[in-house]
Amino acid sequence: MLARLRAVAPPQGNLQGRNFMEKKEKKEEVIPTKIFGVKTTTGQEKNVARLVAAKIEMNNIPIKAILVPETLRGYVFMEAEGPHFVEEAIVGIRHVRSRIPGIVSFSEIERYIVRKPVIEELSENDIVEVTGGPFKGMRAKITRIDKAKAEVTLELLEATFTLPITVHSDYVKLVEKAKTQSGEK
Repeated sequence: MLARLRAVAPPQGNLQGRNFMEKKEKKEEVIPTKIFGVKTTTGQEKNVARLVAAKIEMNNIPIKAILVPETLRGYVFMEAEGPHFVEEAIVGIRHVRSRIPGIVSFSEIERYIVRKPVIEELSENDIVEVTGGPFKGMRAKITRIDKAKAEVTLELLEATFTLPITVHSDYVKLVEKAKTQSGEK
């Protein structure tokens, strides 16, 4: 019996047997995944992600990741090997409208993953809205930007007299870009 097993198994010195095994291992390691978009009811993105995550866990559906971008409302992105896995995960889930046909490239959703600091988008004379503190909800014009401290100095537009206030850049939201001298925004 032992002699018969040795005859069936490839000899240790055979390079073809090793190359075959190495190729098989490489194929298993490098499985290209694709990103698919799912349209949802606006405002229900996190609920959809939670429900889909629970369904994935219960049914062992091979979905690698779920992305719910804060700035893009009404969409959830899923990373999977094929669209049929995404379809299987979203079927029967409330607030799911449809799967977007095709594949979403990474460059298209990269801006939602890498968050740029707010201060990078601001410039002097921009119109902003204060989102926190005692001046919450008021509109203001930026007079000075301190990028080192991440602070902006503002002049409130809705105040009766101009009083410069300095707030952290996280507490302002850009409303309107300043017009340049050539008239462009």
